[in-house]
Amino acid sequence: MGWLVKRWSELQPHKIALWFEGQGICYAELNVRVDQVCCWMESLGLSKGDRVGAMMNNCPEFLEIYLACSRLGAIFVPVNYRLATAELDYTLMDAQPRLLVFGAEYEAVITGLDLHTRLPSLLLSAVGGSVDPPGVLNFREQTASFTPKRPFSPRPQGPADAEEPQVIMYTSGTTGRPKGAVLSHRKTFFNCLNADIFFQLKFDDIMLIVLPLFHSGGLFIQASPMLFKGGTLVIHSRFDALKTYEDIERYQATKFLGVPTVYRALLKVEPSQRSPLASLKVCAIGGEKTTPDLLVACEEAGFSLRQIMGQTETSILLWASEEASLRKPGTVGRPVFHGEVAVVDEQGQSVPPGEVGEIVSRGSIMMTEYWRDPEKTAETIRNGWLHTGDLAHRDDEGYFYLKDRVKDMYISGGENVYPAEVERVLRAHPHVADAAVVGVPDDTWGQVGHAFLIPKDGLVLSPGEVTAHCEGKLARYKWPRRFSFCREFPRTSLGKVRKNLLVEMGEG
Repeated sequence: MGWLVKRWSELQPHKIALWFEGQGICYAELNVRVDQVCCWMESLGLSKGDRVGAMMNNCPEFLEIYLACSRLGAIFVPVNYRLATAELDYTLMDAQPRLLVFGAEYEAVITGLDLHTRLPSLLLSAVGGSVDPPGVLNFREQTASFTPKRPFSPRPQGPADAEEPQVIMYTSGTTGRPKGAVLSHRKTFFNCLNADIFFQLKFDDIMLIVLPLFHSGGLFIQASPMLFKGGTLVIHSRFDALKTYEDIERYQATKFLGVPTVYRALLKVEPSQRSPLASLKVCAIGGEKTTPDLLVACEEAGFSLRQIMGQTETSILLWASEEASLRKPGTVGRPVFHGEVAVVDEQGQSVPPGEVGEIVSRGSIMMTEYWRDPEKTAETIRNGWLHTGDLAHRDDEGYFYLKDRVKDMYISGGENVYPAEVERVLRAHPHVADAAVVGVPDDTWGQVGHAFLIPKDGLVLSPGEVTAHCEGKLARYKWPRRFSFCREFPRTSLGKVRKNLLVEMGEG
């Protein structure tokens, strides 16, 4: 990725690479900035294989660090700024970055972790803010002091081996702890090729990004493919429905991607306040289950949607055209061109159309491993196939339909939530004997958590007490929104909670 931006700076130096808050940055300027950041990181002693974390809202600096790491051979670690303190602490302990660059708005969270005392040592740098915290480097001042030149050490621009790790992107797991998916340079390249086909990318395309860049959707399905193509990005720091309409018209955006929560918010904007959508050529939706009603409503509003399905470990796996999405309600599409996707039984054998099995994939689009977790890697990648944990069936035309999840994960507002993680926190409440969490439909967020709790003998619990207990331990989007208090849980003969029966109890 670092070399691609350099090449475009030579071929089209004055073309705008990205717009942010009304300011345009051309490819020549972006290349200079990436060189400056790369030189600065080398001056701090960073070298190939070192991890560099970035925790900030969408902004040019995020992409500068991402691209500089690619040039230097460092491993980029995007950090979810919505994490609670305990979750952030675990992620940093696991990845062990040498440098963490954060937005000034997250200073209190970062400095509260006392990261200066960590071994190995961790350098801190802040973007923005009027006052520099003690011991924290000012990112903009530090990087601007370097003259536009090649990095100090003479080295090829790009990895010596395409399988070298480029990014560690963390995703929650059923154990309740995040897992770091190690993503290679080759994976990013082939993902760009798939997005090129899926989005029908062109040299003069303008992609509006409202999804967070710390997620695969923003970074690997939108930003990276557009820089690969030499197009233009319009970056929003945070999603705002009205601003989205305004900037589609202002910049004449041609490509757009959102999760269902984003589109539901866009549909709530009064028609009189919506700007024209005539410039849009391709709109995509993914990240969580999409209902046929939402597809129809978006079509009527001017967002004709293509569907995508994937995960952090693979990026896009399946996609469906606008026509197929409406013609085949419930489908999540057919496999991408670069990569194999199959449906298999418990023995790993392919199942015929109509029969339910697990979605698996292999090829250059899959992750290399989970960072420092050979056990989870071996569970997920078996005989060369990556097991997604999603159950589905195919029809005679090869279109996939999701049935359930092997793991109990649900998606709330585009964010993955794993009940095991939430349950672990709820069971730590002094008045909770046991807890079970399931995802249930919600008009605003797609799904939210419904917590079923067994209070300890003689004790009375309220929902307010439970949510207060989650403060600082879980990101707010993981907090249960609905509660039921039980005397016992229905269980299998092996003692496993029968969550399907819990859902029926909750509905009743």
